[in-house]
Amino acid sequence: MSLWLARWQFAITTIYHFFFVPMSIGLVLLIAIMETMYVIKKDDAYKKMTQFWGKLFLINFAVGVVTGIMQEFQFGMNWASYSRFVGDVFGAPLAVEALLAFFMESTFIGVWIFGWDRLPKKMHLAAIWLVSIGTMLSAFWILMANSFMQEPVGYTVVNGHAQMSSFGALLTNPQLWVEFPHVIFGALATGSAFIAGISAYYLIKNRSVDLFKKSLSIALVCGLIGSVLVAVAGDVQGKHLMVAQPMKMATAEAVWNTTGNSAPWNVIAGIDENNHTNSFQIQIPGLLSFLSYNSFQGKVTGINQLQAQEVQKYGPGNYIPPVALTFWTFRIMVFAGVLMILLSLYGLIRFYRKSIKPSSKILRWLLWGILLPYIANTTGWIMTEIGRQPWVVTGLLKTAVGVSNNVDSFSVGLTLVGFILVYSILAVVAIYLVVHFIKLGPDVPDSEYEQEHLLPHVRISAKHS
Repeated sequence: MSLWLARWQFAITTIYHFFFVPMSIGLVLLIAIMETMYVIKKDDAYKKMTQFWGKLFLINFAVGVVTGIMQEFQFGMNWASYSRFVGDVFGAPLAVEALLAFFMESTFIGVWIFGWDRLPKKMHLAAIWLVSIGTMLSAFWILMANSFMQEPVGYTVVNGHAQMSSFGALLTNPQLWVEFPHVIFGALATGSAFIAGISAYYLIKNRSVDLFKKSLSIALVCGLIGSVLVAVAGDVQGKHLMVAQPMKMATAEAVWNTTGNSAPWNVIAGIDENNHTNSFQIQIPGLLSFLSYNSFQGKVTGINQLQAQEVQKYGPGNYIPPVALTFWTFRIMVFAGVLMILLSLYGLIRFYRKSIKPSSKILRWLLWGILLPYIANTTGWIMTEIGRQPWVVTGLLKTAVGVSNNVDSFSVGLTLVGFILVYSILAVVAIYLVVHFIKLGPDVPDSEYEQEHLLPHVRISAKHS
């Protein structure tokens, strides 16, 4: 029970935290692009855009920081055995992330917030670019740690603990270099979808039309670039996983037995995990071989054969991940990604044909399209983490062994409830603030906002005191 609750707690806190990470990375990159256009074109519309989207970025960033801190507590709370085993390797990239990337982000966010009209324009612009670079570096170091869990390199096991033997091997881990681009391009698509959706809302309401047409054009271009590059990076990552984690990919495709020279791709399948078979499947001949090897010829090793290999290598046990969950989350991720490409492309065509009006359906589609990257990001991470089970560190440490031995089920359950309550409050606050600033719009200067919203509260407080 403790293991089950600990896994649920880690899953909930990780998924919730990851709602904010891609948005922060993508949104600040787009804000940096907008401010760059302001400095180059000297058009105050881009300055107003930068400041408006900057407020929404700061809300997202703040909640992401809080949830990230809570996330790191998980390693000491419920996964002490895992932390002891992998701490000497895992701790290095996390330390660099905190000491370098996070402090870089935090410092230059402060410079950017308080530097408007105080710093030279180019110096202020440099600050927001450094924030953007900092968010990407932060993702890089975190993904280095995660890549070790997926594909361990640069270590030796001494007295039952993994110790780092080569930091260079961690830096050049092939898994890192297929995972990092996928996340960054996904973040660009996420930020673009958010800006496109909110811009569409303003165009539907016929508010600040010229301003949000500019925002929409930037978001659609970057959204199309980001979503296409996500697909390209995902294809490269999938081909790598066929070699590095064949069980994960066989599970994601519901391939129970080794295929012939030309492996079909299961579009959908009825998965019977008890009998290790599919009750039905709709297939495209040869496509899985092509996705795996860039050739319509190529065998794909099945789950049953890989299970036998794992037993021979690691001893008796079940080495098959949850097949149905891995299979369907992978397809939901791909489907959401395809919709993002099509929506960005169609929106861009309509925009440059100047056929977008407040009543246009495309604007409502773009508004609902905000959800697509969240669906893709979440299901992608579920597939990534569930697909390597039963390992918490592939081939080295099983998930059941990594859990804390001296934490009882009641304690884990109590903290799980506590995290859910805290995260629910944070969600309400974040949504309220985002909606509030969206309704307020970009046309209300900060000084006017303070007069209308903040100063009355100050006067009331002073009166009562």
